[in-house]
Amino acid sequence: MTSTGPYQIRLNLAGPGPAPPIRDAEADRPTLRAIQTKARAGEMGQAITLSEAALGSGLEHPMVLNLVAIGLENQGRLDEAQDLLRRALDLAPGDLGVLNALGIGALRLERFADALGYFETALGVQPNFAAGHANRGSALLGLSRVAEAEASLRRALELQPGHLAALSGLAAIASRRGDHAAARTFGETVLRAEPNHPDSTISVATAELALGAPDAAEQRLHRLLADPRPTAVDRATAMGLLADVLDSRGQTTEAFGAYSQSNDLLRAHYAGRFGAGKGASAATLRMAGYYETPRSFSMPAQSKRPDGPALVFLMGFPRSGTTLLETILGGHEAVETLEERETLIDATRAFLGDNAGLDRLMNAGDSHLEPYREAYWTRVREAGARLDRPVFIDKAPLNTLKLPLIARLFPDARILFSRRDPRDVVWSCFRRRFQINSQMYPLLTLEGAAGLYAAAMRLDGLLEPMLPNPRRLVRHERLVVDFESEVEETLEFLGLNWRPEVADVAARAGAGSIATPSGAQISRGLNAEGVGQWRRYRNQMAPVLPVLRPWVDRFGYEPN
Repeated sequence: MTSTGPYQIRLNLAGPGPAPPIRDAEADRPTLRAIQTKARAGEMGQAITLSEAALGSGLEHPMVLNLVAIGLENQGRLDEAQDLLRRALDLAPGDLGVLNALGIGALRLERFADALGYFETALGVQPNFAAGHANRGSALLGLSRVAEAEASLRRALELQPGHLAALSGLAAIASRRGDHAAARTFGETVLRAEPNHPDSTISVATAELALGAPDAAEQRLHRLLADPRPTAVDRATAMGLLADVLDSRGQTTEAFGAYSQSNDLLRAHYAGRFGAGKGASAATLRMAGYYETPRSFSMPAQSKRPDGPALVFLMGFPRSGTTLLETILGGHEAVETLEERETLIDATRAFLGDNAGLDRLMNAGDSHLEPYREAYWTRVREAGARLDRPVFIDKAPLNTLKLPLIARLFPDARILFSRRDPRDVVWSCFRRRFQINSQMYPLLTLEGAAGLYAAAMRLDGLLEPMLPNPRRLVRHERLVVDFESEVEETLEFLGLNWRPEVADVAARAGAGSIATPSGAQISRGLNAEGVGQWRRYRNQMAPVLPVLRPWVDRFGYEPN
């Protein structure tokens, strides 16, 4: 159920095209014409069956391979479909339909960078390809490049007014920003043409909940969940939003059950990629064990480049208040921020995979580390960050797990560490919907979220006394009740003066490109509504409270 346009968009049906030279082209032409006729008539099942038989007989042709790939996709065999499409592209380099199909498949596999490459190549072939612009927008949205995604989606609408995929994407962006009226307008337009379209259903139901119509949202979500066509991820998202509806009514028992069902769907879907033995908790505990022996991080490198800004890393843990703090500081004229990009991935791959890598990191000379610093700045520039302002803030909550890298590569970089009640953090991680990767996968259970939180805080607690980096702790609860004092002290830590525009948080969230679950919340302005939310689910959280209790005590939060 995706609005990527009719099959003709991914199939070149203008003519049967050339057959491979090793075959008798004239003999194959009737077969290709028969397949083409079925596809043009919309009889896709028969077209696929004929194509499978043709491929089985040795007829490799872009249209045949593309149709067989559609059949494989319908069975959920996405990687096999991609293999066939790559074979089709070898036969017909630059084929618009094949490039678009490869991009759609990569989107479904959540390989967003690959998808973006295919769509941009397709647009190089045909710059006015509306579906290509819409699909490119979807890939950019998957990469959290929200402003670029919006521009691409709007270009699709210029080329083809009413393009459903573009409208659905714009609904999702408006929903992220908390512009629920716009989200509902875009989404309802899609739903009139394609009832139960998953993304648009989610956007409209989110708007209905936010605008005070939870019953309408619930009915809409139940209709989507009763439809057999949505993917596991679509169903999980709908179930999570249904849990939010139940939560808004105070039905905590039912809401917890729905949150659990949502997360169970995601756990099953992603288990092969991020399941047992592949998560972040074990790696974090391994690093903590390594640094139980104190280490020296001092070295002469400078993180402030001669022609660049002072570097600041903003971290903590997901749902600890990092997005709010980034939005606040990003309102200062001297600050450039970057939200949750894998800027340290090159050094992570080189050094954090095992203890031998940590040994190399700790013993590496400055000349050996310099290429990783350059790789970092290259990725920052590629992400679109402007480095002509005095301060650059790289915000990624789980960079806490990369503190050893930061300290060795950039020992004079400043660290802003956002802290929130551990129980609110873990509860919020469990109930909010993230893009799943190896670090987010443990958050799909309360036990996993609490375990990763405890491991991350243990690592940070061991490292903090060793690190040369200047650090400031920002407590979320103080930030929302004593805003001006907390922000003024934080700006002073960064060498900056107070500016009144930093307080206009809601406007920047509404107009900006926040890519996390916090965007819509921040668009409502500064408030303390998230403080103490865990208490409403005290019974459900009982199994993990002992895991969190040491951190509750250490960080000075009230036990009850």
